Amino acid sequence: MVTREYDTIVIGTGPGGEGAAMKLAKAGQRVAVVEAHDAVGGGCTHWGTIPSKALRHSIQMLADYRRNPLFQHTQHQIEVEFPDLLRAADGVISTQVRTRFRHYRRNRVDVIFGRARFLSPECIEIKGTGGPTEQLRARYFVIATGSRPYHPPGLDFTHPRIRDSDSILSLQNTPKSVTIYGAGVIGCEYASILSSLDVKVNLVNNRDRLLSYLDDEITDALSYHLRQQGVVIRNDEAYDHIEADSDGVVLHCRSGKKFKTEVLLWANGRTGNTLDMGLEEIGLTPNQRGQLEINASYQTAHPHIYAVGDVVGAPSLASASYDQGRFVGAHIANGNCDWSLIEEFPTGIYTVPEISSIGRTERELTAAQIPYEVAQADFKSIARAQITGHTVGMLKLLFHRETLEILGIHCFGEQAAEIVHIGQAIMSQPGEGNNIRYFTETTFNYPTMAEAYRVAALNGLNRLF
Repeated sequence: MVTREYDTIVIGTGPGGEGAAMKLAKAGQRVAVVEAHDAVGGGCTHWGTIPSKALRHSIQMLADYRRNPLFQHTQHQIEVEFPDLLRAADGVISTQVRTRFRHYRRNRVDVIFGRARFLSPECIEIKGTGGPTEQLRARYFVIATGSRPYHPPGLDFTHPRIRDSDSILSLQNTPKSVTIYGAGVIGCEYASILSSLDVKVNLVNNRDRLLSYLDDEITDALSYHLRQQGVVIRNDEAYDHIEADSDGVVLHCRSGKKFKTEVLLWANGRTGNTLDMGLEEIGLTPNQRGQLEINASYQTAHPHIYAVGDVVGAPSLASASYDQGRFVGAHIANGNCDWSLIEEFPTGIYTVPEISSIGRTERELTAAQIPYEVAQADFKSIARAQITGHTVGMLKLLFHRETLEILGIHCFGEQAAEIVHIGQAIMSQPGEGNNIRYFTETTFNYPTMAEAYRVAALNGLNRLF
């Protein structure tokens, strides 16, 4: 058997793998990427970020159409099923795959399809679908295999009424009712999406509030608007067992509560894709969630084997994974990295409306006894929001009362995931560059949503005495 050799082999073509491969290719290394599926892009492109966000965009367009008085006479003629909305994402996925594959080819990165398994710390075996097995060797490896939905023991995910965040995308009709177990990012996003299609939704949360790591005011607003959309939220509930038959599926909670709906969406946790990779045989044992332990440079117990993205756990964001991949690529190419990853990543949650935040919350600042003030702008007072009709939401800045340093940015409303980056740029400035007065001394285009920063900053500074 002929063994091909490379400088670095990257296992996985999601954001983390792509970031590493591109950085290494630009550094002149001979690089190969290994993809277990039949197209590049990873779970982010095919089952996660891209399809769910494209679905959310279609839902938002439908909601805007229904709300617009110009189309009141035709609103009743529009009947959209869940699969119709999913098909709208197909074009985006195809374009993403073509673009990414072209990037690999243009940068002379070999793309190898098949499942990778370590035979030794320096050699992997690739098993293709119906093709021959081959061996590859490299000086360095980057494990960027991502994650998959966590499946608790004993729950039959082959039953057509029991779905996870991957298989929900293959629904062939719009269900009348859905119970979502797990109220993290995925659970909240799908609760928002499905309720916008007039699906009766039960959102069962095993914590005391939704997305408890976010600012309390933001999560209170999310809870309020989900309930306004008809979502039934049940906090502090724990799963006991599930019954499913041809008539429906029943979620039994330890409290004695029961939820019967057409479909159950299990959205409680994810597992790293490390199964059957031969990792234990070379001394790398994943934890109970399939994740690998790494050091500050993303090296595993074998310094030449790196791991990035969901397979190493939090923050489990596509944006962070890509940066981790680039960091690792620089570390491999140069022996070190002369730049460091930011400590605080912006969070984007694509509910309807969106949520985005970066920095600390009021709860954290209060616990740390940091003197802070709140600067806030309600979208209903912003001209651009009035024009677009997206007046629900707010921009909230937390800043130090004495230094005027921005400590946290929290946004709830349409385009929140875009708006947060304006504040992030100022928040990241060193020394006195991070100052809320920047927004009062800068001219913003009018009308724009960016103007909310000026309104919020003036509101906050007026609170000082």
